[in-house]
Amino acid sequence: MPDSDSLPETSVSQHFCRWAVSLDVADIPDGVRSAASAALKDFAGLCVSSRDLDYVGQMVRAGTEPGGCTAIGHEGGFDIGGAALVNGTAAHGEDYDDTFEGTPVHTGVVIYPSVLAAAERFGFSGTDAFRGIAVGTELMCRMALTAPTATHRAGFHPTAVIGALGAAAAVSTAMGADEKQMTDALGIAGSTASGIIEYLAEGSWTKRMHPGWAAQAGIRAALLGREGFLGPRTVLEGQHGWFFAFADHGIEPDYGQITDALGQTWHAANIAFKPYACGTMAQPFIDCAVRLAKDGLDYRDVEAITCKVGEGTVHRLWEPLSEKQAPSTAYSAKFSVPYCVAAGLIDQAAGLAQYTDARVADPEIRALAARVTYEIDPENEYPANYTGHVRAVLKDGSVREVEQPYLRGGAHEALSAEELDAKFRANCAFGGWDAARTEALAAFCADAYEADDLSGLAAFRG
Repeated sequence: MPDSDSLPETSVSQHFCRWAVSLDVADIPDGVRSAASAALKDFAGLCVSSRDLDYVGQMVRAGTEPGGCTAIGHEGGFDIGGAALVNGTAAHGEDYDDTFEGTPVHTGVVIYPSVLAAAERFGFSGTDAFRGIAVGTELMCRMALTAPTATHRAGFHPTAVIGALGAAAAVSTAMGADEKQMTDALGIAGSTASGIIEYLAEGSWTKRMHPGWAAQAGIRAALLGREGFLGPRTVLEGQHGWFFAFADHGIEPDYGQITDALGQTWHAANIAFKPYACGTMAQPFIDCAVRLAKDGLDYRDVEAITCKVGEGTVHRLWEPLSEKQAPSTAYSAKFSVPYCVAAGLIDQAAGLAQYTDARVADPEIRALAARVTYEIDPENEYPANYTGHVRAVLKDGSVREVEQPYLRGGAHEALSAEELDAKFRANCAFGGWDAARTEALAAFCADAYEADDLSGLAAFRG
């Protein structure tokens, strides 16, 4: 163990927290506000879309107590942690949520559940909430860039283990914590962070709960930090800190990604939105498949398909290949490029309807998925860029090939406001809401950051 003389005068988390507590809302760029507004609406629609699904009901029954906070689309009020847990699980459960292109992490499904629940509980203004959202999102993005791919390689879900610290920073900022209180909160969150990726083995459901769990952990850490409970200030870079615990040691962390150009470079302005209801890196391959189908390729003529992939995606989206070519659950299909490509070719879509038990069990789509395999492309840019490349060999020996050079919905080709609104309304309709209630939720999201408080969220229970 190092002695106290060898510890830094200012730790990485102290540096970040010093910036965060001094941040004035007027200094947050319009691009961050625009991204945060779009992400709030996307998040809210996703909560509605899954409100009647089995795993969300199970979380409501097993993970909540009565209280004054809202789980969107559910009757009654819930305790602060329970509301955050349900909303985070609901919004992430179908893997249709926002994502960060620099390296995959889902910020909205952690930050919004934590800040909204805390805002209801403690009466934060919309401005308070927005400051917290901006800070928490920025920390999650910066932590994701610090050691790209290292967290996945170590067996952890980045959204889960980064998210606990992001939520702690968000709630601490919104409640007006000082530098020491927020530093303690991040230190505490390092010990509450959790979330392994073994769900990949057979499509079990634990990933669905990870953001909600991180949200409630961050809330608790922020409250403890406010009370003076001590957390390690070297939680990030310490000898036994976060990156030692949750990142592959073969990838050296660059802590400057967390501390440099704070307030000048805003990664929170670059949140991407998914056009498809599945894993992030599968999305460009679906675009390829849909394009082939629209260009006249008949899936019944396909003999075999090979996808060129980044090596860092293989253990999540391609292996074990037997599971990916024949997903055992509808959830597993969301992280199977073979299934996603088959859906794109046959249905020319990959929305919520493509990831149901009935659709995943369809013999035709399974037969095509079984003919999809991969080869590693050493030139692939992952995780700096998410690309797709599909090569189809037809039964007559001819070859059709197409490439998607980036993630559609991200920085290179953002979804339009009209596309995002259509997604929001389709999600609310999937969750059983009529047009009037959907419009009311859209209006709440549009005005949230200007509101005196966020008590209006209670109108969207049930």
